[in-house]
Amino acid sequence: MLTKKGKYGLKAAVHLARLPPGASTQVAEIAETNQIPKKFLDVILGELRNAGFLASKKGKMGGYRLAKPAEEIIVGEMIRALDGPLAPFPCASRNSYEPCEDCDVDNCEVRILMVRIRDAMGTVLDAYTLAQMRDLSQEQLASFVDYI
Repeated sequence: MLTKKGKYGLKAAVHLARLPPGASTQVAEIAETNQIPKKFLDVILGELRNAGFLASKKGKMGGYRLAKPAEEIIVGEMIRALDGPLAPFPCASRNSYEPCEDCDVDNCEVRILMVRIRDAMGTVLDAYTLAQMRDLSQEQLASFVDYI
C-alpha cells in the first residue's frame, strides 16, 4: 500500500500541474484546496523539491511550481521519491532487498506473490505522467467511482 505521504504528494503535484506553465502557488493554498495538513505538506513538498520534481521561491510572491513539464514527470518516480520502494516487503524489493528472517527466500510463495504485486504497481505507476493524471476527465473519474 502507498502511504498518505505519497497520496498527498500526488494530489499536490496534480494541483501544481493544473497551473499555467511556470506559475507557482503557496503551500497554504494547495493544502486548503486538497484538504492536506499544511505542516505535513511542507515536508512533502520539500522532499519533492529535493528530488527535482518541484522548484520553490521564497517571499511574498513565492511558492512552489513544477520544476519540469508535467508531461515529463513519471508518477512512479514521484511515488518512489516519497515512499521508497514499491515492494510490500523488503524481500520483494529490487533496490532495497533484504531477506526475511522467517522464510526460505528461494522457496517462499509469499515473496513470489509480493514480487508480482511490486511489478504490477510499477507497471501502472510508471505508465502515467503527471499530465495524464491531471487530464483525467470528470467522466472517467465518475465511471471509476462506479467501478469501485
